[in-house]
Amino acid sequence: MSSPASATYPAAGFEESPASLSRADTHEDVTPSEIAVGVIIGRSSEYFDFFVFGIACVLVFPPFLFPFLSRLDGTLMSFALLAVAFVVRPIGTAISMAIQRRWGRGTKLTIALFLLGVCTVGMAFLPGYKDAGLTAVVALLILRIGQGLALGGSWDGLPSLLAMSAPKERRGWFAMIGQLGAPVGFVLAAGLFAYLYSSLSVQEFLAWGWRYPFFVAFAVNVVALFARLRLVVGQSYAELLQERELQPVPVSRVIRDEGSNVVLGAFAALASFALFHLVTVFPLSWITLYSDQPVTQILGVQIVGAFLAAGAIMVSGWLSDHLGRRKLLGGMAVLIGVFSFMAPVLLNSGEVGSTMFLLLGFVLLGLSYGQASGTVTANFSPQYRYTGAALSADLAWIIGAAFAPLVALYLSAQFGLLAVTVYLLSGVACTLGALNLNRRMERRDR
Repeated sequence: MSSPASATYPAAGFEESPASLSRADTHEDVTPSEIAVGVIIGRSSEYFDFFVFGIACVLVFPPFLFPFLSRLDGTLMSFALLAVAFVVRPIGTAISMAIQRRWGRGTKLTIALFLLGVCTVGMAFLPGYKDAGLTAVVALLILRIGQGLALGGSWDGLPSLLAMSAPKERRGWFAMIGQLGAPVGFVLAAGLFAYLYSSLSVQEFLAWGWRYPFFVAFAVNVVALFARLRLVVGQSYAELLQERELQPVPVSRVIRDEGSNVVLGAFAALASFALFHLVTVFPLSWITLYSDQPVTQILGVQIVGAFLAAGAIMVSGWLSDHLGRRKLLGGMAVLIGVFSFMAPVLLNSGEVGSTMFLLLGFVLLGLSYGQASGTVTANFSPQYRYTGAALSADLAWIIGAAFAPLVALYLSAQFGLLAVTVYLLSGVACTLGALNLNRRMERRDR
């Protein structure tokens, strides 16, 4: 699940030469709408996996794998497992780039999604602590590592190709399309869990009901695999990817030659990535632990919030094309900072306050996450843009989101919800600093 997903970093800042455009025009069967369908299917499947695991970390794994711990400590241990996939994801990226250079993009994608599907469906057969003891925890850890490696290998370059194939005046609109996978994946995952949780007793849900979303995730991965393979192995798509220089290079070369751009790209999106988990997974755990609000009601509010986020993502595309992506991302970082001061008050104000926190948070997430990709990707040299974009995404997830639920829940339980404010403000500071540094670099290079 993942971790999700994966964030997309389209190279929307590049200007295309007339010769490049004329060559692209010869591929009459390649249209942005076709690429968009592949991007949405691919990203939605990855985010569905991601949220299935994240929701299970709150509702399933604490009593199922950690019954010897308190509910709080069991949730913290589950969140530690959630973070593992993000930590190993860059390793998966490095391995997959080597596979693609040797055997091609189709082989790499098949291996990655096959591994992702096997690990995901393997979780559906996981025994509980009462049946296997700590062996069950170790088994989940291994499967989670497999998911992280697979997610690192699932980068196909289609979001970059989509943004670069779009008209210059609409690149913000096309860049946000891949980000729609996040709310789509969340609605599907949360809706499925809400249905099962409301239809079964707690005993039935913990015994076998929770396993169904993992089976569904496997089926979704199979559909996504064929949909994406249809695009990436086609001759016209392969030629277009080649023309736009969207080809892998060794990770070591990217880090050696343009490591600073990788770091800059990751920090530029940090405010949005920090907010990502703090309005999805974290509030579900906090409200469940410290209030009497029904689980299905919380998930229902979050589903409504995800629909609002989807609309906000589309609005971000329009705003980006009119204001500029960097200005929009900087402005949204400031608003996230303002929102961070409201978070403790809202989450401590009962059902009405938590509902406002979720809905407002999802809207801000949509506006910022919709354009959190590609802001500084143009800094990469053309031959490094494909691998550099993937590494920037990996690093952003590790720094901004991987440990967000774990850190926020632990610190909030120890010191109060002011910890959420501090965490979000740290992401805001990193984003504003990275955007300012990027602007100075551009002025210096002129």
